[in-house]
Amino acid sequence: MGAGHAHKLYRHGHSPVHALPPHCKLAAVFCFVLVVVSTPREAMWAFGLYAVLLAAVAGAARVPPGYLLKRLLIEVPFVAFAVLMPFVAAGPRVAVLGLSLSESGLWGAWNILAKGTLGVAASVLLASTTELRELLLGLQRLRLPPLLVQIASFMIRYGDVIADEMRRMRIARLSRGFRATGVRQWGVLAKSAGALFIRSYERGERVHLAMISRGYAGTMPVIDEVTATRAQWTAVAALPLAALAVCLMGWAL
Repeated sequence: MGAGHAHKLYRHGHSPVHALPPHCKLAAVFCFVLVVVSTPREAMWAFGLYAVLLAAVAGAARVPPGYLLKRLLIEVPFVAFAVLMPFVAAGPRVAVLGLSLSESGLWGAWNILAKGTLGVAASVLLASTTELRELLLGLQRLRLPPLLVQIASFMIRYGDVIADEMRRMRIARLSRGFRATGVRQWGVLAKSAGALFIRSYERGERVHLAMISRGYAGTMPVIDEVTATRAQWTAVAALPLAALAVCLMGWAL
């Protein structure tokens, strides 16, 4: 985990949020999502306040609203599922705009949309202000099982390696006049997929042998020791603590 690694969600910047230690941000986002999920669905105003808190974090991180909204499109499949719930759920029915909808389905759809959107937005903000390498170091600092951290690290790195291999194979096919225009070309694509699997497997074996020859014994060396000051922990605690206060009011009112 010593080499740098950028990802498409990361937005380079020098904001106060970018400068926070990764394990602090991971803990803050986890606690925030936990509080949001614990909020009663009937307290609609509470979810509006959560959105305001995330907007304040986005402003501090200098993440434009358009950038954030574009990346929220990842939850579209869940939105489609939530839209169907009022039509297929059982229970008492209510009339909405001339449609007979399930009351429990409406509450369930609202619950999924509100909590899911807030959770995805918090995750996008985390990814926008933290590089993948820092996230892995943060997970390591939070005492996540080392084997899981290593698996995530290899998956991230060799996902890009395989994607680059696919791009080279595609260019090679195009340079030979290949065009996938119908079912007849599926055989060539299947052979390409098989060749990609074999190349990836062989590359994995070579990398494993190279690691063993360099003294790998099941653990990765820690090159960067990430630490956090009390002031930094206090700064990141502001989000989950404010959310907790809103959640408690939601249960009390």
